[in-house]
Amino acid sequence: MNIKILQETIGYSFKDQSLLDLALTHSSYLQGHKASKVMCNERLEFIGDGILDSVVGIRLYQQLDQAEEGELTKVRAGIVCERSLAKIGRQIKINQYLKLSRGEESLGGRDKDSIIADSVEALIGAVYMDGGYEVCEELILRLFDQTIKEGEEHKLAKDYKSLIQETLQKRGTIKDLKYVVTKEEGPSHDKTFYVSLLHSGKVIGQGVGKKKKDAEQLAAKAALEKGGLK
Repeated sequence: MNIKILQETIGYSFKDQSLLDLALTHSSYLQGHKASKVMCNERLEFIGDGILDSVVGIRLYQQLDQAEEGELTKVRAGIVCERSLAKIGRQIKINQYLKLSRGEESLGGRDKDSIIADSVEALIGAVYMDGGYEVCEELILRLFDQTIKEGEEHKLAKDYKSLIQETLQKRGTIKDLKYVVTKEEGPSHDKTFYVSLLHSGKVIGQGVGKKKKDAEQLAAKAALEKGGLK
């Protein structure tokens, strides 16, 4: 794939092309290449995650001037979740440019939400490192424009963890709520997390996801759907 096409798609041309290459390198690719783990996109993903939260948070603060902190947090969570990131990643076709191991490729890694979402965060991190905050902010607001609007209009998926917290806060039993990872499966670059949601020591919901926060959301959703808080 011609990497220039991706840069044209996102409307940003890298001065340091090695940063873009790094953003597109999944940790599985290092297998058999005798490379250090710092040569994959995980560190850039860490940077991108923080920048994304910052830019979206400031935008919501400015646009939803009547919303309280809890509401802003819920809306942002829907905008920056794995599902939304993966959707944007597919729109810019970032998955077509990823460097994966043959094993990951054979397992359908190029179309996994978790891998696509992580690569979008890494791309954001790479743009920040290459062009600075203002350039990165412009990129995020351009790529996430429709998703942010849907969030502001409350059209995104519900934040089940917040719904449970609100319910328990009203009862004064929020301190009895706990998310516990009961099992982890798979290699470090493609883990699956199993999470149980406990209330007063009792399991009220369980969830499975490629990220802990997604497994927690599914556990909270299960608890609400099964009436585990009654």
